[in-house]
Amino acid sequence: MSEDVYTKLREFLDAMPGGFPATDSGVEIKILKKLYTPEEAKLTMQLKEEPESVSDIAARLGMDEAELTKKLEDMAQNGLIYRVREGEKKLYQAFQFLVGIYEFQLKNLDQEFCELFEEYMPHYAMSMAAFKTGQMRTIPLGSAVEVTSGVAQYNSVRELIKDKEFIAVAQCICKKEQGLLGNKCSYPQEVCILCGDFAQYFVDNGMARQIDLKETLKILDIAEESGLVLKPNNAQNIDALCCCCPCCCPGLRLPKMFDRPADIIISHYESKIDSELCTACETCVERCPMDAVKLNGDAAEIIDGRCIGCGVCIPTCPGEAISLAAKPGMEPPPTDFKETLDRLKAERGLT
Repeated sequence: MSEDVYTKLREFLDAMPGGFPATDSGVEIKILKKLYTPEEAKLTMQLKEEPESVSDIAARLGMDEAELTKKLEDMAQNGLIYRVREGEKKLYQAFQFLVGIYEFQLKNLDQEFCELFEEYMPHYAMSMAAFKTGQMRTIPLGSAVEVTSGVAQYNSVRELIKDKEFIAVAQCICKKEQGLLGNKCSYPQEVCILCGDFAQYFVDNGMARQIDLKETLKILDIAEESGLVLKPNNAQNIDALCCCCPCCCPGLRLPKMFDRPADIIISHYESKIDSELCTACETCVERCPMDAVKLNGDAAEIIDGRCIGCGVCIPTCPGEAISLAAKPGMEPPPTDFKETLDRLKAERGLT
């Protein structure tokens, strides 16, 4: 009976925009059993994808409101469902696995869960790669934008975060996961920036701390110095901004295995190298997270299909030989996260 509950929960999560496809091995069911009790699985499937008050949920399900309040709050604290605030009022909803439930496990990670996720992630990534709308995209570092003309505001990191009223920073879950698997990362750890409702949820759950704009900009400076790639959610009004390394982030290390990462990762730019200004120092070769640069004689050159337009190579180029060029035919990202998910849902035939 409990096995059937988890199969139904898998189907319930797969009907959400981010999907939760089945595998031949059944590792996705093992993940759900690790996270949810059968009772929690049943309650999750009775929630809507839009936030509701406890009183509305209790009335709809015919449950005692006080008892339901405790159950929902416990599940929200454990990252099994999502909670938003409406003033002092708390609203609850079911949420997708990625981006969502997985990231909400930041404080609960253990080695077993990390091993299960690592087994599942390649299958998930391949299943979702068929769709045009991705949940994340890559934008250039701040200094890369400064030396490149005509950059749209939605591709300028400082423009994206300057007016955010509530900002928080959390430990990178990808780096924490790899550390638990014995692959300790030397890059800065506390670099995941969250905004708005996501920030509030992480702070309320003890997974992040609130920061001001000044500290946010300092974190972005640290990310640039360290050569981290900026990956916000795929929207003009962002809710999250990851500062990613190619050794831990699945959104970088999996595409890196292919010949043309640029065809997989959403980015509006690609790097160009002026061979006359290049000093052949090879700093860009060492810093590039996608191995997209090689030395050809007396100058470096970009390998076709590998550059993801992150701009990591630009600030450390002594000859100022590298700039960003806009990729042709790129459309503006969705307005907000909701529009991103609506597009993805439509592409998956779920509307």
